[in-house]
Amino acid sequence: MNRKYFGTDGVRGPYGGPLINEVFAARLAVAALRWWQGSADPGAEVRILIGRDTRASGESLESGVVRALVAAGAKVVRLGVLPTPAVARAVRATGASLGVVITASHNPASDNGIKFFGPGGVKLTDEDEARIECNLLDEVAAADGGGPTAAGKAEARTAEADYIASAEALLPARSLVGWRVVLDTANGATCGTSPVVLRRLGAEVIGLGDGPDGLNINARVGSEYPEALAARVVAEQARLGIAHDGDGDRCILCDESGAVLDGDEILTILATYALKQGCLAERLLVVTVQSNQGVDTAIRRAGGRVARTEVGDRYVAERMRADGATLGGESSGHVICSEVSPTGDGLVAALKVIAVMQATGQPLSVLRRVLVKCPQMTAALRVRAKPPLASLASLSAVMRELAEELGEEGRVLVRYSGTEAKLRLLVEGPTLAVAERAMDRLKAAVVADGLEV
Repeated sequence: MNRKYFGTDGVRGPYGGPLINEVFAARLAVAALRWWQGSADPGAEVRILIGRDTRASGESLESGVVRALVAAGAKVVRLGVLPTPAVARAVRATGASLGVVITASHNPASDNGIKFFGPGGVKLTDEDEARIECNLLDEVAAADGGGPTAAGKAEARTAEADYIASAEALLPARSLVGWRVVLDTANGATCGTSPVVLRRLGAEVIGLGDGPDGLNINARVGSEYPEALAARVVAEQARLGIAHDGDGDRCILCDESGAVLDGDEILTILATYALKQGCLAERLLVVTVQSNQGVDTAIRRAGGRVARTEVGDRYVAERMRADGATLGGESSGHVICSEVSPTGDGLVAALKVIAVMQATGQPLSVLRRVLVKCPQMTAALRVRAKPPLASLASLSAVMRELAEELGEEGRVLVRYSGTEAKLRLLVEGPTLAVAERAMDRLKAAVVADGLEV
């Protein structure tokens, strides 16, 4: 089923634009409510949890959503600023009908968006989102219902303490005494959770991106910009560095030498260790087509297997549920440990890797060697529009040529971002030089097709 508004991870865009404004957000939320009611028992109580990140536009969007949902008959609980995985956990723990998160994840502060979690705290399927979009036709005036006082009927409650306690329990009490950790919370939703957990476990935490002002979320900090984290780890002689994105569902790490570990390395460390312990469910790791092919080699050598999905952590989660896997994620840093969280959780991922460090007595610089990456080049080009790739003559021709030239020694992946106006390019080859030349040809083709801004 085709979707007009939903991308890879919810709906997002510039705040104040045609999609992300108080009226549309309210319509979308009520459409989601109608979708849930369509499958629920008649007369069942509707209880919806709402969280948000630290963007200045978040509170206003949240208020618009709350007004509309209360007017539509839902019981709404406002959780305030809270990481996305904490909202998902709260939905699962409390048996709520839906979870709503006002966030644009790793996007800049000028953007915002909405993510939904269904019963059990799981992300919605493409089919679910398509049905919600169909319901939008009936919700044109949803944002006007209830009047300005309707938001006052919503209950305010925090799920922060429960989330912190559950994360802290993943490691033995005070087991990080003597650890110095640099933590970049991206001026986002994890500022009040991740540092608290690490300090309760005994770590000395050196913070970056820990002063949100509504406008600085992801501003040259966080998982998209690990350079400052790496430099600080070296300067402080820290054991490791941890970086989240704005809503806290991603994790990027930095070893004691200042080298950055992406999601592929994190997943391979966790999967190979679990395989050695005989506790990786179905001996299966689920990743996306974006992950380096070196992951497959490392997992096979450890006695496991890899399944791949299209890009998007919700597709990973769907495949995990279908195949009985408990570990999966993306190279971007989404790591899903489903025995702990129904969705990607940056804090859980970091604590799981720390547990491996403690169990093996090895630093990250040694653990990361389990993954030998195939030479790879990536690029993200800002584009004017997103026409079908097959309609781009130059790009299509170069892609065919490269596929033939690389054969089994490499691959080319070209796709549009599901959350930004970008074209993402990936090339793997037998050597870095080959991958670089291939990337140059792809970029030239994009320019020739007049696609790049």
